[in-house]
Amino acid sequence: MGGFPILSAMLLVPLVGAIACLFSEAKTARVIALIATLVDLALGIVLWMNFDVGGAQWQFTERASLFAGFDYALGIDGIALMLIMLSVFLMPVCIGASWDSITKRVGEYMSAFLLMEVLMIGVFAAQDILLFYIFFEAGLIPMYLIIGIWGGDNRIYASYKFFLYTLLGSVVMLIAMLWMVIEAGTSSVPALMVYDFPPEAQTWLWLAFFASFAVKMPMWPVHTWLPDAHVQAPTAGSVILAGVLLKLGGYGMIRFSLPMFPEASAQFMWLVLGLSMVAVVVTSLIALVQRDMKKLIAYSSVAHMGIVTAGLFAFNTQGLEGAMVMMLSHGLVSGALFLCVGVIYDRLHTREISRYGGIAINMPAYAAVFLFFTMASIGLPGTSGFVAEFLSLAGVYQISSWAAFVCTTGIILGAAYMLYLYRRVAFGPQVNADAAAMPDLSMREYLLLVPIALAALWMGVYPESFLAPMRQDIAVLDARLSRAAPESDAHFVMGEGTPAQEAHAEGEAH
Repeated sequence: MGGFPILSAMLLVPLVGAIACLFSEAKTARVIALIATLVDLALGIVLWMNFDVGGAQWQFTERASLFAGFDYALGIDGIALMLIMLSVFLMPVCIGASWDSITKRVGEYMSAFLLMEVLMIGVFAAQDILLFYIFFEAGLIPMYLIIGIWGGDNRIYASYKFFLYTLLGSVVMLIAMLWMVIEAGTSSVPALMVYDFPPEAQTWLWLAFFASFAVKMPMWPVHTWLPDAHVQAPTAGSVILAGVLLKLGGYGMIRFSLPMFPEASAQFMWLVLGLSMVAVVVTSLIALVQRDMKKLIAYSSVAHMGIVTAGLFAFNTQGLEGAMVMMLSHGLVSGALFLCVGVIYDRLHTREISRYGGIAINMPAYAAVFLFFTMASIGLPGTSGFVAEFLSLAGVYQISSWAAFVCTTGIILGAAYMLYLYRRVAFGPQVNADAAAMPDLSMREYLLLVPIALAALWMGVYPESFLAPMRQDIAVLDARLSRAAPESDAHFVMGEGTPAQEAHAEGEAH
């Protein structure tokens, strides 16, 4: 790149666009926002093309000392690269989804989305722990405004609940960060990732970070803010919330909790696996009885995030790779499902499943696209969901066959509620005349949905494109975790004994 500060440029472009949108009329603001997000997407593609797979772990680094103990430090590894690409890919889609549906205070709305893009990229690129915290927490503000100003009838309650839930846990995390900086003598994230904190301190530090990341994921039982936020948010708000903001918790775990506190992560592994199993099964059962399409997809997000946390805490390469692919896949597929809901909501202004039925007759193209994303959510082979679930469950099975069994049960339930939703919306008799009169997809809606479908198909057919940049970073993390990896029960269940028992028996034989 010849020293070009591409990460700073990716932060600057939407920031300038956000300021310009504030002082522009509606039509101009839409154009500025679209251009800014497309430029950032182009910069992201350049970033990906110039990323040296197999090269240095941290690339495109930038550093400037601002004041004592605080640096403006940016840089990415393969994991951050993939999540940045997810962010810049979905942002033009969000602007396009809001093109006609947002009619009041358009300039402020577009500005909020562009500001959110700045903060999301900043989270993934920050190499200073305090800079990370600023980006991480500031991301709450534009989403809070998007829900609270442009949301549904109960938007004030949902926005306050979203803000308070996600903020309270992060206050504890800030205290832990300050202690870590004093203890290690540095605020550099790469340095902290290889620093060995005292085991007794790791327990409290891990809990402090978990208080924030568990809410952001969101993990059961601190997930209750998510359905309200999704239902009240405008369509584009739901897309970016499900697509990227939920991934901040998983990114935090893979960047901070696991490498910085490996012993504590091993200590709490069964807690996380237990919560993940409950989340996968319970929220799938809740999704099965929903009458609101957005609520159903929101609860499915909690179940899918349960697969992510189970994979992350499987303490092996397959689990970590599966968790990362699941985050990418869910970002695409869940975002697209919310777009599909938005398409018919714009026509009928209701999300009640019972108000539809038989729309495959008058909307065949929509029904085909909706079916594709339904199958991708279920995990049909050839789609991104299959790769994500297969790798995650393979990793979980290595640590616990029982956990893998329960998570697989949740996937079966996922097929039940998604197919049940699709049947009630697309098939059956057309009992509602207004639903039967809805027009099929417009050209704008094709341009929003088809690229996401192609990306999900690409990830399902050739996942190596997405795994290759992350593989080296996951191997480094796996090597650091291996020293603290707990014993597996998979062999024990199959009558072979745990690794510790086998080692003990081998010692006695000698």
